Amino acid sequence: MSWGWDLFTGIIERTGTIVGTAAVPGGRRLRVDIGPIAAECPLGASIAVSGVCLTVAQIHGDREVAFDVITETLDRTVLGSKRVGDAVNLERSLRVGDRLDGHFVQGHVDGTGTVTQIVSSPRERVIWLEPEELVRAFMIPKGSVAIDGVSLTIAGVERTRCSVALIPTTLDVTTLGSLNKGDRVNIESDILARTIVHHLRSTGGAGALSLETLQDAGFVK
Repeated sequence: MSWGWDLFTGIIERTGTIVGTAAVPGGRRLRVDIGPIAAECPLGASIAVSGVCLTVAQIHGDREVAFDVITETLDRTVLGSKRVGDAVNLERSLRVGDRLDGHFVQGHVDGTGTVTQIVSSPRERVIWLEPEELVRAFMIPKGSVAIDGVSLTIAGVERTRCSVALIPTTLDVTTLGSLNKGDRVNIESDILARTIVHHLRSTGGAGALSLETLQDAGFVK
């Protein structure tokens, strides 16, 4: 993961394909065909790969770049299970003056979730996910969430799971359209929700704004 102040929007530019993977000291090197955007991605550029902020470590030709992924990132995200031929979502970091059409995404994945149910209709597809326990407190109804780097709104929360609704455009231009029951995805919670819950936990929920009041209001489960 990149350790700078890079920000993303969760609006995917395109998908790419993993074309190579090799062990390197401290992790693995992923080689990805990122298509025409490679022309504007020099060494050191930050790209969110399925929601994980990575730094371009090598450039191969006019379409492929390589990223070094440390062991912690491989363990905490779905990148550790990616293989040659797998598709990934791609988004370059924000530049000053860019429009923010999604929400602020850091590229720092909180954990993963498992698809437990898919409900399809002509207008949308609702995906139910069961996030890892450490992520569940940040899943707030109508709050923002990044799933594999895609900016979405949480449609519903039920005990240990939550849902997001995907419109046809999202299904067509991201990897979320190929999700199946049992698949794992990266989850990055909303910065504000994460900050509030962390503050309340660290202070014991003291004051007018407490963890109990948020739970009573349905913001925190």
